Amino acid sequence: MVKIIFLVLQVICALGLIFTVLMQEGKSAGLSGSIAGGADMIFGKKKGVDELFAKITAYLAAFFLLFTLLVAMLSA
Repeated sequence: MVKIIFLVLQVICALGLIFTVLMQEGKSAGLSGSIAGGADMIFGKKKGVDELFAKITAYLAAFFLLFTLLVAMLSA
């Protein structure tokens, strides 16, 4: 039962990581360039949005690593 909970949390973190990485602006402006107008209205400056997505990505990556280690320990 605990393993299933950690697996669900791991999948949620993985989907969140995919979303936040796609939303960050890259060298070619990526997916975030296509919705920049809406994001500017909601969050303010675009630079602030990119910094926000960078922080969220870092936290999600840490949680993903933690949940992966916990699932691996429970499987052994």
